[in-house]
Amino acid sequence: MTPGTVISMSDEYRVQFDVDVAFANGGGLQAQRFRLDIPGEDITDDELSTLVVRHLGLLMVDGVQISGKSVVREPHKGSRGASVALGGGGVANLVELSHPIHHGMITFPGLPGPEISDHLSREASRSRYAEGTEFHIGRISMVANTGTYLDTPSHRFADGADLAAVGLARLVDLPGVVVRLPAGTVAVDRLLLAPYEVAGRAVLIHGGWDRHWGTPSYGAGGHPYLTADGAASLVERDATLVGIDSVNIDDMTDGARSAHTTLLRHGIPIVEHLCGLDGLPPYGFRFHAAPPMVAGMGTFPVRAYAILSTDAP
Repeated sequence: MTPGTVISMSDEYRVQFDVDVAFANGGGLQAQRFRLDIPGEDITDDELSTLVVRHLGLLMVDGVQISGKSVVREPHKGSRGASVALGGGGVANLVELSHPIHHGMITFPGLPGPEISDHLSREASRSRYAEGTEFHIGRISMVANTGTYLDTPSHRFADGADLAAVGLARLVDLPGVVVRLPAGTVAVDRLLLAPYEVAGRAVLIHGGWDRHWGTPSYGAGGHPYLTADGAASLVERDATLVGIDSVNIDDMTDGARSAHTTLLRHGIPIVEHLCGLDGLPPYGFRFHAAPPMVAGMGTFPVRAYAILSTDAP
């Protein structure tokens, strides 16, 4: 599957409308030409009212009046609650978020590429089996930081949990959120992260740096990264995992590797070198990135992917 490919992904829609909200304890709220993400082009006023209340986090609402409703087909912008199903069962969709690993490819500047060869070739295997039967056993030699990979606390700290010790609850079936960076944004700080719901989620930072994958520009600097302040905010707000489609989650001029240090100290795994995040909605998907259970290693490649569903929370 090509990175970023979506199977049966629905078109994205938003709705523009006027809204008048009345509160049970008095007062009201009005908005004109307001826009929200919606999970499909058919939405009733009652369903839209529910999305408004959820998106704005309103309490003690007595009534919501919708008028001037107009549905438009355009990409989602990140409205909270847009992933709520409008009824019926959802069909899961898969999005590939990993780079394929090839012989000799370079992931991180200065680290060697993988060596992929035969341990047992198909031709050599034929003498071992019945006529017409053959098998292949491959061999790979590589550094752990190859392709799209997961960092566990052991990568940074000698006494940290390694690949075998990090539980699946930190790695798979995680509700996700995509933080889309404005054009030209490099430093991802606390303020930029503030609007997003991150507690218990895989927080995936989409800067589009994967477009440089396989070129000298990928590791040449100027890539999006998470600041020390941004990492601290994700710890404080209980993020479960953090990923980025960049060469490093840290500013590579920062020798202290502040983001790695902060996140891994608090047991938050990191996935670097993601790709295809443009194929995900802001919310409404489950993220998976499980490595093998290798004792004594802190980093290893993963097959990262997302499952989209109209039923996702």
